[in-house]
Amino acid sequence: MTDAPTRRPVAVYTDVDDTDPAPGIALLEANGFEVRVLGTRDPEAIIAGARDADVLLPGYAAIGRDVIEALPQLRVIALMSMGFDYVDVDAATEHGVWVTNVPGAATEEVATHALALMLASARQLRFYTASATPERWNDRAVPAPPRLSELTLGIVGLGRIGREFARFAGPLFGRVLGYDPMLPDTASTAADLGALGIERTSLEEVRRSSHALSLHVPLTPETERMVDAAFLDDMPAGSLLLNVSRGGLIDNAALVAALDSGRLAGAALDVLDEEPPSPQHPLVGRDGVVLTPHIAYFSRRTEIEYVRIQAQNAVTALATGTPDSPVNRLS
Repeated sequence: MTDAPTRRPVAVYTDVDDTDPAPGIALLEANGFEVRVLGTRDPEAIIAGARDADVLLPGYAAIGRDVIEALPQLRVIALMSMGFDYVDVDAATEHGVWVTNVPGAATEEVATHALALMLASARQLRFYTASATPERWNDRAVPAPPRLSELTLGIVGLGRIGREFARFAGPLFGRVLGYDPMLPDTASTAADLGALGIERTSLEEVRRSSHALSLHVPLTPETERMVDAAFLDDMPAGSLLLNVSRGGLIDNAALVAALDSGRLAGAALDVLDEEPPSPQHPLVGRDGVVLTPHIAYFSRRTEIEYVRIQAQNAVTALATGTPDSPVNRLS
């Protein structure tokens, strides 16, 4: 009598639109996985192609309760991003499924991109690159750009990226304020923030005092549209808003109104609530808005690391019972 063959764990990539999954596939296969690439974000197609999946590896596909409950073998949803707002984490936890992300993989890149966006907005580069022609050479934007050393920088969210951004951008400003309710109020935290020149204060003080305000928080029910009309009305006239986190943090109508009224001098955004945006999106192609296509994380290094860490979480979870970077906790 021959022994029945041991079942290989199944790992399924959903969508890989702008990513080469080859390093992840190689890592998974080297650790005994059967790997499939579906190439879809459609929930029904994901369910049909991953019914026996132990691991799901999404790109940008939303993984809701319906998908989780239709995959009885599922043990891990390994994400290729820091954010996890497109996964029903509560449903995953209820069904004993780990959700993982890639913390720290693009800290330097996102902080660098945030600095580049802020400087482009503050120095009005969109206007001046367009006016660098023989006909418009002497055009000047009104009002003129501010001197950053006379301004206050505000940072909402003091995790890895928020603090790295402070390290890069802080020396350019006269003062740096920071808010993060999740950081422990300890001497060690105070020392870390002090070394970066960050004055920790309330959200109200940050938004009322910051001439340039940068968002570095995840999208959760508590933070969704936190930047609304009341928030923007509290900011100093002529200030700048920067967002490299999630588009859903901002109420678009309120931002447009603040730009129209002059309450804000500009906005620098790497993310929108709708990606890719429709041609009618109110923040696309607009004067006063510096916009990049959710690319802050991207570099030659992260192009490989995001894929590797995503796959490694799956390998570690099935080998040890706990992934390297879980988002949720399982009892």
